[in-house]
Amino acid sequence: MFIFVPLNHGAQAFREVRPCQHPTMYKELAVTVAVVLLAVAVVTVVALMAAAGAATLVRLDGGTWPSALTRAALTFTAVITLATAVTAALTPLLT
Repeated sequence: MFIFVPLNHGAQAFREVRPCQHPTMYKELAVTVAVVLLAVAVVTVVALMAAAGAATLVRLDGGTWPSALTRAALTFTAVITLATAVTAALTPLLT
């Protein structure tokens, strides 16, 4: 048994219900959100790698664990602060 359905099923009955914005507007927003989330993830990974490197250098230099963790925390904070400053400086150029 075959059921034949028109290609635009309900297009005439629900014409006023269709979205008012163009569908590409939603895609652009989704792409923007995805790019921002990926950038945040990259900055976080770079900050964690820099912190691990700083802690490793302190331990190789003969430092204690508390001093290595302190140096790692300071390095992580410095990378995040630098990324925030660069973002704040570039924001006026993008808008």
